[in-house]
Formats: sequence, C-alpha cells, structure tokens
Amino acid sequence: MTRLDADAIRENLGEFAASRLDRFESFDEIGSTNTHLMQQPAPSPGRLSVAITDNQVAGRGRHGRTWQSPPGSGICLSLGYTFDRQPRNLSALTLAIGLGVVDALDDAGAPGILLKWPNDLIANDGKLGGILTEAQSLGQGAAMVVTGIGLNVDLQETPGAATGIGDARPIADLAGLGVPLAPRHEIAARLIERVCGAFVAYEDSGFVPLAARWSERDWLRGRQLTVDTPRRRVAGVGAGIADDGALLVDTGAGTRIRVTSGSIVVVEPGAGGP
Repeated sequence: MTRLDADAIRENLGEFAASRLDRFESFDEIGSTNTHLMQQPAPSPGRLSVAITDNQVAGRGRHGRTWQSPPGSGICLSLGYTFDRQPRNLSALTLAIGLGVVDALDDAGAPGILLKWPNDLIANDGKLGGILTEAQSLGQGAAMVVTGIGLNVDLQETPGAATGIGDARPIADLAGLGVPLAPRHEIAARLIERVCGAFVAYEDSGFVPLAARWSERDWLRGRQLTVDTPRRRVAGVGAGIADDGALLVDTGAGTRIRVTSGSIVVVEPGAGGP
C-alpha cells in the first residue's frame, strides 16, 4: 500500500474543515498521535488541529489497551478541537464522533459500518477500528478535546494485524468488504471533514438530536452481552441507548439498566444490529 500523501489529504478537504484548520501535521512514524496533540498548544476555540501517521508505534485505546497496526495498513489520525465552553455531556461526544466516522466511510464507498458502544467500529462482526477521546481543561470553562481514530484499511492477511491488545474479537478491514473504495488519502480527508462537523454540531446541540441516528448503527442491540461497570457486572440483552448516550441493558423481568461507564467483556450471537 502506498504511503499517505499529506498534500493530497489537504487538497481533498472540503471548505468546512479547511477553513477551521489551525494545524496539520503528518508523520512517517510516531508513538501516538493523540499523545502528540495533547502535548501541543490547543487550537483556537472552534478550530481544529490534525495529526496523522503511516505508522503509530504506541497507539492507545480505552482502559490501558494499546492499538497496533502494520505500517501502511490503515489510518491513524487524531483531531484536536477547542470548545469555548465544555459541553455538559462530554462523555457522549465519542458516540457523536462515531457517527461522523461512519458517515465519512459512507462517503468513501463503505456503507453500513456499525457502532459498538461506546467507541468501536464494526464490519462483518469484526473490529474495523476504534475511537479514543481525551479532554483537557483550559480554564474559564474552555476545553480542548482530542479524538484519535484507528481504522483498518487493508491488512493484507498480515499476522498479528491491527487490534486492541487484550481484545479477543475478530479483526476486520475495509478491503474485506469487497466494495470499491476511495484511496486512503481521500478516506482520511473525509474523516477530517465529517469529524470536524461532528465537533461543531455537538457544541451547538449536544447528543440528543443524534440518539435516533446512533440507534440505526447500534451493533449491540438485541445481543446478549456482559458489561463491567465501575460498580458491578451487568448481564442482559442490548436495548439501545438513551438520549444522553447511556447504554441500555435489559436484564430480564422488565428490568432495564443504564450503563454510563463500562467495558463490554462478552458479546454473544443474537438478533443484533439495526
């Protein structure tokens, strides 16, 4: 696979994202694009910084997991955005970003990608990618948010291909969908455009207007699952999400549990999906 072309990415950005771009950095290799942006000055309020690499050697996921991918096999991209006022429901921002990502993949010729609460991208019941969002207070109510996206494009049957370490799920890539895809630089540009739009829309309206759309992509809905929360383990059937982004789990006998923070540890086959 050819190297990511930073100039081609910038040339393919739409006017919306290009007009908000404070900084764009491309690396042949870097430890973590998220870590890099968290250490840089925050962009101006309402504006964007981007870091992208062909080879991320110390990528991070949730709960201390790492993200590994062979060089040139996917897209490792982080976007920083400054909110003039930190959103009240910041925890649901990752879900909103997920919708931006699947919209970008629709644009790139890969429709029907599903979302696994709270931060995974799913294709053919395998993990296609993941999203990691981190926040940094800037004082006077402002906050910088950095969102990292790891996406498998073409793993070419590489042993030990991209995965979150400690994750037993099968791995998927866009090439395995068997559909014509845009080049990687175009996919990256569309990700930047759509995620920038997701930041701006979230600042204006929060998550509530997005909940119904998210349900259309909900991979866990109707599946037997087990969730480890900070307080206990919850087992039941995925019942969608609430308007604030909480995962809903039917535990039987008419009992429905809200999960606002946790890790899915078991998913069993079921009706599943939209």
